[in-house]
Amino acid sequence: MLVCGDVMLDRYWSGTAHRISPEAPVPVLGVDHEDLRPGGAANVALGVAALGARCTLLGLTGDDREADAVAALLDAVGVEARLRRVPDWRTTTKLRVTSRAQQLLRLDFEAPLPAGEARALQSALTETVLEALPRADVLLCSDYAKGALGDASRAVDAARRAGVPVVVDPKDPDFERWRGATVLKPNLAEFVAATGGVAPADLDELHARGRALRERLAVDALLVTRGGEGMSLLTAGTALDLPTRNRDVFDVTGAGDTVAAVLAASLAAGATITDAVRLANVAAGIAVGHAGTVAVSAASLRSAVEAVSASVLSRDALLEAVAVARGAGERIVFTNGCFDLLHAGHVAYLEEARALGDRLVGAINGDASVRRLKGADRPFNDAADRARVLAALRAVDWVTVFDEDTPEALLEVVVPDVLVKGGDYAPQDVVGAAIVRARGGQVAVLGLQPGRSTTGIAERVRRG
Repeated sequence: MLVCGDVMLDRYWSGTAHRISPEAPVPVLGVDHEDLRPGGAANVALGVAALGARCTLLGLTGDDREADAVAALLDAVGVEARLRRVPDWRTTTKLRVTSRAQQLLRLDFEAPLPAGEARALQSALTETVLEALPRADVLLCSDYAKGALGDASRAVDAARRAGVPVVVDPKDPDFERWRGATVLKPNLAEFVAATGGVAPADLDELHARGRALRERLAVDALLVTRGGEGMSLLTAGTALDLPTRNRDVFDVTGAGDTVAAVLAASLAAGATITDAVRLANVAAGIAVGHAGTVAVSAASLRSAVEAVSASVLSRDALLEAVAVARGAGERIVFTNGCFDLLHAGHVAYLEEARALGDRLVGAINGDASVRRLKGADRPFNDAADRARVLAALRAVDWVTVFDEDTPEALLEVVVPDVLVKGGDYAPQDVVGAAIVRARGGQVAVLGLQPGRSTTGIAERVRRG
């Protein structure tokens, strides 16, 4: 992994505020701890190293103690930091003052590159990148608009000629220097600034403007991160909108760096762009759950991905799990029902359904839906219990609950390869059959074992 860009130092002062200053209406903070962390492109490099990749960082710093601190922090995690030190210039430093994990104030210490030297320094950094390219599996450009990457277009061209993917995290709204990159990853504000200054009204408009930008810049993919709304990936002819991971947002500091690091490392390891973006989306969910910048480790990312595979899922988590499975070429089978009293007939039918594909989704009616369909005395078991029991079956991969009377809205977004129903239905009478067939899927009706039904069991209990 070759990372280049604007190198910074993040400094944190933390303590407790017990009173208001008598001099001004501001809290008095007793600072009891200082924490130093790599920032900017250096934070990206830290994230890359946490994933287990070998990393070389190239950038410009001042010839000062802050640069010493960045170099020492990166050396401690195995990053080869090849920093070009510029005399009489200061390393960009961001000081965050926090109390009880809440940020009170941020102070930035920075200066533009020395006048008259900027172009020469930018060109020298590019030459260093070109020298390092032959041993790189990916080039990641982390642009914080501090000046280091002013000559980066030459590096992008050279990397693409050499077959090295280029991932760019841009800040400057002039994206022209990134023409021909593999992936351009602006956040929504950066995307808006680069496409007219007016926020898109909806996802359709974002897709249209994104496609136009992608084609104009001849980039393979455009990834727009949309904060709490998730992220949108635009490639040739396709658009993929991923919802944000279901996690409370504690601090967004460094989340963009996390996305860039995981995205680039995944591409370097041979992932498709779609799978790389899905992993980056999971990693972003981890990052925003921590105070300050955090390097997401391979172990924590693996645990989070495995959590997506849990049996009982929300609708958003189900869609993400299905998308990951489909990206791996797996065939998705879908069935639905109340599954109120699970019996041998259900088990046989679900095992037969699972044999029609690689993953079986069991969608169950919510409690209110069951009452509307079956009567006021149903269900016998609430949705949480029914979902847990169904998920325990070996044949069922994922279970989700829907509140509508039919699964049609869910089928519209899951788009299964096979829709399965048990009983004496004709295939054309299965609810949702037209939706599935319209998207190229199949509908199958499987038999139920005679004498085994929830209604029959309930009636025998009443009689006995």
